[in-house]
Amino acid sequence: MRNKKMVKKTIQSILFLAPCAVVFFVFVIMPFLQGIPYSFRRWDGFSTDYTIVGLENYKNVLTDGSIVAPAVNTIKFAVMEVVFSNLFGLLLALGISRNSRFHRILRTIYFMPYVISIVLASYIWSYIFSDVCYSILGMKNLLASPKTVILGLAIISVWKDTGYCMIVFLAALKSVPDEYYEVARVEGSRSLHTFTKITLPLIVPAFTTNATLVLSWGLKVFEYPMVTTGGGPGTSSESLAMYIYKNIFVYYKAGYGQAAAILFTLFLAVISFLVASFFRSREVEV
Repeated sequence: MRNKKMVKKTIQSILFLAPCAVVFFVFVIMPFLQGIPYSFRRWDGFSTDYTIVGLENYKNVLTDGSIVAPAVNTIKFAVMEVVFSNLFGLLLALGISRNSRFHRILRTIYFMPYVISIVLASYIWSYIFSDVCYSILGMKNLLASPKTVILGLAIISVWKDTGYCMIVFLAALKSVPDEYYEVARVEGSRSLHTFTKITLPLIVPAFTTNATLVLSWGLKVFEYPMVTTGGGPGTSSESLAMYIYKNIFVYYKAGYGQAAAILFTLFLAVISFLVASFFRSREVEV
């Protein structure tokens, strides 16, 4: 009987996962695999003529100095997004963790930016930076200066993604047994000590989820700079995704761009795996 239930549960799980797995395979895995042969060609992306160049495109990507600036911009943006989205998400989750009507309303309000499209959020904040901040606060447009443009883009992404991190942290906080807090109160533990010794270790799985996902979003950033600055001023906000896009569709270097995309995908997979492994090794079983 138990085996039948296990088999039934397994089949149900597969059926639930199947649609997502099919979509992921068709729109992610297949294009990635189909793009691999193009990375070994010198090709403009449109004509039927091309030259097989072997690993030359990969060598050029790894030795091309023009990729350094987009890589640095991407890393700066990703670090700021991961740190501040998780920090503010955790603070919000701690502040509205009670199951009251007022806190439920606040959760909805804080989560709303996440359901807004990235393009719309970018347009909203472009207007805020260019008109509202200057006319009301006298602040210069953060997106107009090479020194502050990455910070401006990070503010937009943190504003949008903090609500998602908050929801994940809220779920983790709800899973912490109340008995642990009761024992801590009996022992006379202070709030900060309780948080660092009980709450924080038990919500590490939430950090695993948030850090891994937000990091991948940050490293793949494309829409924010594309919509708000077009990669400018100059190339000060150009990301790796934009660099790849421009090489394929603007400079007509499809083979080079595809090689850069494959290397970037592998880099993203390795970094995400390392970050997830780092946090999983610190998870505590309840």
